[in-house]
Amino acid sequence: MHLALFGYQAHRRRLLARAPEGALKAFLSVPFPDKNTPISEVPVLALDFETTGLDAKKDQLLSAGFVAINRGEIHLKSRYHKIIKTRGELAEENVVIHQITDSAKEQGAELAQVVEEILSALAGKVMLVHFARIEITFLRQACLELYGMAPVFPVIDTLTVAKRRLDKRNLPYDASSLRLSTLRQSHQLPAHLAHNALNDALATAELLLAEVACANRGEQLPLKYYLL
Repeated sequence: MHLALFGYQAHRRRLLARAPEGALKAFLSVPFPDKNTPISEVPVLALDFETTGLDAKKDQLLSAGFVAINRGEIHLKSRYHKIIKTRGELAEENVVIHQITDSAKEQGAELAQVVEEILSALAGKVMLVHFARIEITFLRQACLELYGMAPVFPVIDTLTVAKRRLDKRNLPYDASSLRLSTLRQSHQLPAHLAHNALNDALATAELLLAEVACANRGEQLPLKYYLL
């Protein structure tokens, strides 16, 4: 059960009252979309992180990618991708999976710059991710380190959206069917190059639009139906 959006708004206002000047305060100063807004009219930011591991407290962000959805359309002009300068040498498996080398990340952007750009793009929008735990925990941890406090944000998780749809059928299915690539295939979306933050953000944006199109036979449901 997701937190009611008025709960998000109240929490946002409480955080705003004590947020330091800068990117986080600017983000918190913009109200979130109304929970009863039809999903096609909700401004959304599809976001993806590549990381050195799954633990936000000990692992690091390697790259970030995002793209905006406005009025049911993906706006490619908004696309963003940055490699982040991380501490220490990368493990071999990180390089193999993400194709980000030590030399590439040494020339990357500072974490503070990337987080500021994400918060600026996310202001007034709903965050869209696939498997929300990574993006939520890593963004909150980065804000804790940079600003001394973590933001609150409404989130749509395409994994959860798809799971709700499949659960309604009352038929067994394998957990692997909730993978981003498998869900895309089920909607006849083309294969994409995974483990690139921008590619995965775009893939998630396309998947959301496909899920919306088939939800309740195309009926326009409100934002609250899709929120975590």
